[in-house]
Formats: sequence, structure tokens, C-alpha cells
Amino acid sequence: MQCELSLLSFVTVLSTVFCDGLAEDAVLDVEPYWSTFFIGESVTFKCDMNEGEKSDWQYKIQKDGQAFVHYNTHEKYTLSLRHRGDKGQYQCFGRNKYDSQLIKKSNTVNLSVSAAFPKATLTLTTTTSGGSVILSCSVKNSEGWTYEYFRRTQSTTEAPVRTDGEENRVSVKQGGIYRCRGSRGPITSYISDDVPIDITLSNKVVIKQEPKWPQSFSGEVVTLKCEVQGGDVTDWQYDWRFRGKKSYSSYGNNWILTATRSSSGEYTCKGIKRGDPYSSTEWSDAITLAVLPGKPKAQIQADIKTIPVGGNVTLICSVSPSSGWKYSWYRFLESSHLLTAQDAVFHVNGKISVSQVGLYWCKGGRGNPVYYSEDSDAVTIDQNVPYRAVVKLQHKWPQIYNGEKITLRCDIHEEIEWEYEFKSPMSSPFITKNELVIFYASSSVNGDYKCRGRKKNAPQFLTGWSDSFSLEVLQKPSPVLSVSPSWLSPGVSVTLKCEVENPSAGWRIYWYKAIPDLSKITGCYSYELLPDSSNGTAQDLYIIHQQTHTAAFACRAARGDPLFYTLNSEPKFVWSGDFNAEASLQVIPSRVQHFSADSVSLSCEGNCTEWRVKKINNEGAVSDCVDWVVTKGSTCQLHSGLHSNAVYWCECASAFSNAVNITKQSEAIILESPVHPVAEGDPVTLSCKLREEQTVLDVIFYKDDKVIQSDTIQELTILAVSKSDEGFYKCQHAGKESPQSWMAVKSVPKPENDLFLPMLIAGLVCGFLLIILFLLFCYYKKSKGSSSARSQSVNQSSVTDCMINQDEKNTYTSPVHDDTCVYESIKVSDDNETCTTGGRDESGDVTYASIELKRVAKNEQNKKTEESCIYSDVMIRSSTAQ
Repeated sequence: MQCELSLLSFVTVLSTVFCDGLAEDAVLDVEPYWSTFFIGESVTFKCDMNEGEKSDWQYKIQKDGQAFVHYNTHEKYTLSLRHRGDKGQYQCFGRNKYDSQLIKKSNTVNLSVSAAFPKATLTLTTTTSGGSVILSCSVKNSEGWTYEYFRRTQSTTEAPVRTDGEENRVSVKQGGIYRCRGSRGPITSYISDDVPIDITLSNKVVIKQEPKWPQSFSGEVVTLKCEVQGGDVTDWQYDWRFRGKKSYSSYGNNWILTATRSSSGEYTCKGIKRGDPYSSTEWSDAITLAVLPGKPKAQIQADIKTIPVGGNVTLICSVSPSSGWKYSWYRFLESSHLLTAQDAVFHVNGKISVSQVGLYWCKGGRGNPVYYSEDSDAVTIDQNVPYRAVVKLQHKWPQIYNGEKITLRCDIHEEIEWEYEFKSPMSSPFITKNELVIFYASSSVNGDYKCRGRKKNAPQFLTGWSDSFSLEVLQKPSPVLSVSPSWLSPGVSVTLKCEVENPSAGWRIYWYKAIPDLSKITGCYSYELLPDSSNGTAQDLYIIHQQTHTAAFACRAARGDPLFYTLNSEPKFVWSGDFNAEASLQVIPSRVQHFSADSVSLSCEGNCTEWRVKKINNEGAVSDCVDWVVTKGSTCQLHSGLHSNAVYWCECASAFSNAVNITKQSEAIILESPVHPVAEGDPVTLSCKLREEQTVLDVIFYKDDKVIQSDTIQELTILAVSKSDEGFYKCQHAGKESPQSWMAVKSVPKPENDLFLPMLIAGLVCGFLLIILFLLFCYYKKSKGSSSARSQSVNQSSVTDCMINQDEKNTYTSPVHDDTCVYESIKVSDDNETCTTGGRDESGDVTYASIELKRVAKNEQNKKTEESCIYSDVMIRSSTAQ
């Protein structure tokens, strides 16, 4: 196996040799071995065959594949580089002297030749703790150089620097300007750029500000002092930096500035050794100078501005935001002057105490030279006089409402001519007359008011502030109107009562009639003043006579000059059940009570073309038909299932209709009663109705919670209704009781001769009785002895509208008229004995005829007629002649 490998290797070598006839085991070296050569330098090629003796070979050099040096016996060849064309790929060949077929070639060497002359570069590499620095010199992309270093200063020429045997770096302890250059063989590089070397000394530097104020102002003089520890001031030169840039240099350590706004910023300094400008300290820590624009203004404060009787006032002067100020004080009365210890008591921190009136001001000063602030504003110091001011409300009423005109008065009970000051929540104190007028009060003027007086001829003398007068403006009030009665009765007046908060507070009441306004939103009314109300009334009552139809009224109150009006009251209604020719309300079914499942139709009729139906419930809430039902034209349909107890009426642009009281009930039984008032003399029928529509036979009726009849009936019928039949009715059936409803009875106007007829009848009766008495008296006088008794019947002439009834006891009763008090009663004896005249025997029996006139008063208006009643007893006796 080894033989086979050796044979294979041998064949490979032979193949390599005989393919091109060359073996690549020679070595070409370059001396010096640099990556880059420069024109003017030399390079030596050395060709080593690595076989036999050097003398056994002949040598050849090729450049870029072309013969450059022909075969010769020199193994070395030195090339002087004269131009850039000398660069290229170099290779050497060796030919054996004894075997010309044996030729070797070397590796290829790339030779780089630069036409540009090199320049040295000097670099500061490190700084040692001992204050020295290490400099390093180099030629870029090149080797084999030796370096020289040079130093100069502003005052010395350049000189070589000792390198202590280092190849390319040097340690220096002196500051200055350093350069270096490199040398390699016959050439020298260009010298490097200057590198200034500063040596930092270990001396600590501190910067100080004098005066040491946190803020300075434009125009102030500020001194910055640079202190170097470990040396005299004269050993150093001082450099200053402002906002990071060198700004100032001096041999003194003070920098005196006249401050401006642009002077604000950070300042630092350092010390530089005199004679060695490259040896210096570190920069100091920065100090910040804050300069405010413009001059500051002194501020003056007074604990009080009025000297109390026998007291004094403390004044304080200050300039901020800064410190170090001393203050000067001035006073002006008739002329100005600087205050001294004779004028005031001086305290520390800019305080003084004064006890004299006048105008005071101050200013501050600090520094050297003194820098003064602007003068403060002046403050007036007054003195109290022993008089008292009082704020009063000119009006008599305690409450003030939004929109009213208010007058506050300042009273001082002293015969001195005063000027007045008011202090209000709206403004600082101001001088005015003794009255403060607020033309339109609102919540913005709420608060405390004070006043004081100032002598007009000596305004520095004044009273103290009055006690506070607290003003609270309330929302505009709305009066409450009540109406009595709510339902109209014939001949009864309507009384309106308007109640306002604090009724004694100067109010006058204005009374209005409400007119429906259908052009505006639901429920609107316009208002017309009622008679004798154009100037308002002092009384809170207003009486309306002869009101016959449903109406609405409102009121409001006013007071002051100009008049301040309250809001209008809510309209209040007085209802009438009587039909109005212009507007009437019809109810179908026509009854008061309805089952909750019933559908009730309300219809407006009359002369109007536009209507609205309204109701008011038991809680007094008024609403329109559109809020609770379906409407169609002038008809309003109440929903079935709606439970409502309310008064309903119609409104149009000119009138209110009659009002009706309608209830919708969930009970099983209701009373069927008329929804409209019943006229006197008309018949009326009341009945009971069950939810199931069953006929109700056995019903008990009640009036004003009292049973009307003793047994049960189907209906209650009153043939001729009178005013006495008016009241609350209800019915009861099988233990179930309906709600009660009011049945109204309206009076029917009577003819003008209604009173004449009863009086005529009474006169006739009385005259007739007088005649009978006269005849009896005459008969008695003419008769002698006993005479037969004669019973005489007294006949009454019939009277219009009256009826004579005769009972079993022969008692005749005739009601003359419903409105009169005359009743006739003639009682005849039951004796059958008769009296004869002439030859007849006349018995001694007596027949009594009793005529009795009675009057039953129906009301107070008939009292005078009652006084005209005549009561007569006529006794007829038999007599004998004597």
C-alpha cells in the first residue's frame, strides 16, 4: 500500500514538472518588507531556491509576467524606486546550472509605490496623574519610521524634544505647541500639525459673587472673584468663561460687571501660570448669575390704613424677589420729606410705625455704589374720628327681589359736611353721595355693604366703617290667589284673595281676568285688568258681584318707584254649572259618575270656531285634553280605563263654558245623577247603576248621608225640585254603596209681581176679617137677651197660585204662595145646634170661629214680610138679651 502511495506521489510530481517544466518551491523575499514604498526609497529582492548551493543557480526576475531582470548569478537585486511605475507583481525564477531543464519559480510579491509624500500625525494619547502627557507620532499606513518631536511656545522657538529611546511616543511635562516627523531611509515625512498641550495643575479654583444676592437687577454692579488655592494672585493669569465660551482674561482675579438682562447665565474661571500659558488649573465650578430686567419697584404694606383714635399704623417696605435692601421712607402732607426718628419709629426688616396722617411711600437701596429701586406706590394714612356710620335700606320692606331698584343710605348723625364711601361686594371702596342706588337687583349684588364718612374739608379724617349690612336678593315672588266660592250660586259674590310674601311690605295688588289664548302654547292666557284695579289696591281682597258664568282670575303685586311687579299668580277658576250662550260643555252619557270602563265624550258647543277642553283634578293640577285623551275637533274622548275625578270645562277665545264635575270609578255601583244643575220646579230622577247593567230594584237613597225614604225603591223622583233638594246624594244596593255626588239646583227668576200677589192676598184677608169683626160688634150692640148663635162661615176668595184643601176635621189650609207667609185656617164647631131668630128659641151654646194667619220665612230676605202677618181669633157666642 505504501509503495502504491509513493508511486502515486512520484507520478504527481513528475506530472507537475513535465506539464509546465517549473516547480514552485522557490521563495522571493523583499527587504525591507513594508506595505507601501515611496518614491526615492530602495527595495531589495532576494530569491532563495531552497535547494543546493546558491552558486548552483542562475536567477531571473519578472514583473507583471514580463522579464524584468534576465538570468544572472546574483540572488539579490536592489531596485531604486523612481516613479509609480515601479509598483507591480514581482516573481523570481531559478535555473540549475547543471541541469537546464530544472527551473524553479517563487511566490509573487506585490510591490506598492506611493507618489504622495507622507505626513506625520501627532496624537495626545494619555494624561498621567503626575501632570505629564504622552504624545504619539505616526505615518498613516506605513512602517519602519523613526520619529522626532519638537516643542515651541508663544515666546520660544521650536526645539527638539528628548524622546528617551521610545520608538514612536514621548512623555512631556511641559505645556506648549508640539509637532513631530518621521524618517525612513533616505526620506523624511512631512512634519505633523501643531498640537497644543495644556498641562492641568492640581490647584483648586473657586469663583465667588460679591454682593452675594440670588437675583440682580439691570444696572447693578456685580463683582465675580476667581480664587486659586496655593499661590499668590500675581502668580496667575485668569481666564473666564460665560455660557461655555471664553469671554474675558485678566491678570486680576476680579471681573466687575454692570448687570444687564444678557448677563444672566453660568460663569467659570481658571488660573494660568504666568510665563507658562499652557499650564493651568481646572475650570472652577460654575456660578449662575440671575439678572432681572428693569429696576425693581418697592412695595409698601399697611396693616391698617386708618389710625385709630390714640393709636398708630405699621408700614412695611420690601423689594422682592431679592435681599440686602435698606429702606428710605417719605411722607407728604403739604410737602414731602425724608422720615427721621422724630417722625416715625423704625423697626427692623423695613418696618416703621407712624401716628400722623399723610401720604407715605418708600424705596430700597443696596450695594456699593448704592443701587436704588423705584419708589413704591403711595399709601394714604387717615385718622378715625369718633363718629359712627350706619348703612340703612331706604325701603320699609326687609326682603329684596330680583329686578327691584334698591337704595342704600349711609347715615352719620353729626352736623358735619361729609363725603361718603361705600364698600360693596362688587367693587373696592368708592366715593359717592350718601345713597347707593342699585337699579336692577340680582344675585350678583348679594353680600355685605359698609359705608363711612370723610370730612369734606379734611379728607384724611374719617369715621370707621359701619357695621355690615347684609343684602340678599331673592327670586321674584309669585303670589297665591284663592277664590271663594269655587262654584257660583245665584246672588252670591265672588271673593278673590291674593297672598304675597310679607304682605305688609308695601305691596299693591293688581287684579286680572284671564282670557284664553288659543294662539299660544297649551294652557296660555292673556290678562285684562279688573275694574278699579289700574292703580292696584291696598287690600288683598277683591269682590266681584253678579258673576254668572265660569271665569278665571289672576293677580300680581307691585311696589316701589319705578314699580316692581311680582310674577303673575297661577290662574284660579270659579265654576258655574249654568249654560253659557257663547260656550257650553255637553257630556255623553249625561251623568256625574261613570265606570272606569265607560267611554265619556265631552263636546264643546257655542259661537266659537276653535276650542280646547281643560280639567282640574283634586290636587289642583290643570291640564288640556290633548294630554290625557284623544281629541277630534271640538270633542274630547276620555279613554276607557282612565280613573279621574275632575272638573271639566271648555275654553275658546272669548268665553269659558259651564263646568261639570265628572268622576270615573272602579266601584261596582254608581249613582246616576244629572251632570248639570237642575232648575227649580223641574222634575229630576236619581237611580242606581251596576257595572253589569242589571236593573236595580231595591235601592236606598241618601242625601247628605241621611236616608231619604223608609223602604227600598227603584228610582228617586222629585217632581218639583226646590233649593232645599240641593246636596250630596248616593245610593246603596245589596250592601254596595256608590260614591256621593252633588246635585245642584239653580233658581229660576220670578216675575216682578211675585211679592205683590202675597201682599194683595194678605191685605184682602185682613180687610175681610176686620169687616167680620165690625159686623159682629154691631150685632152684639143691637141684640138684647140671648139670641141664637149663628155660625158664620168666612169665605176666602181664591188667590192666584194657591189651593184650598179640606180635611176630615173641616180644617182648611191654603198656602197663599211659596214665597209668602200667609196661611188661612178656619175651624168650625162640630155642634149641630142652630141659632134661631124671632120666635125661635136661641140656645146659649156658642160657636167659635178661629181665623189664624201664619207666615213661615224661607230666608232672611222675607223678614219684613213676616212682620206683616196678622193673627186673629174670632169667637162667636150666643147671647141673651139683657
